[in-house]
Amino acid sequence: MFNVGDKIVYPMHGAGVIDSIEEKDILGEKQSYYILKMPGEVKVMIPTAKAETVGVRNIIDKSSADKVIEVLEKDETQMDKNWNKRYRDNMDKMKSGDIYEVADVVRNLSFKQKEKGLSTGEKKMLNNAKQILVSELVLAEHASQEEVEQLVENKINTSFMMFKSEEVQPESVVNKFIPFDETGTNF
Repeated sequence: MFNVGDKIVYPMHGAGVIDSIEEKDILGEKQSYYILKMPGEVKVMIPTAKAETVGVRNIIDKSSADKVIEVLEKDETQMDKNWNKRYRDNMDKMKSGDIYEVADVVRNLSFKQKEKGLSTGEKKMLNNAKQILVSELVLAEHASQEEVEQLVENKINTSFMMFKSEEVQPESVVNKFIPFDETGTNF
């Protein structure tokens, strides 16, 4: 059971604060709902009786937030080459509600975006995963959204440069050989 003022996470939506607990009559059925205030002045209603079933949990503490940041500092984990399988695997990680899994999705898709680009579906998934990650870190770190977004970007950029920069450097013009025929023109 959660209380008004608790900071909680609603998987696939992000973190927010319980603004109130209200009884609502919806389709002739009275139920108690958590009214969750999300970033951007969005409010979400979650039936109190189903909160645990849908994966609602308390936000992480400061030491766990530091460990989440460490996930962003590591090299990417293995992802399937098949787009559909990779998408399903990443969606399962996000649905789990585990912030470490969400951070893994953010890092992996960010790396892939820098290397080759992402499909429209994976771009949307990356944006959603970042929003979920940032919303929880804002509350856990007691920081602004802008500060956390910058921190996440910096960590990803640093780890990408550390682990991937050599793999994606463009081929040097000096290393290319262009054959010429006897007349001096290229084929």
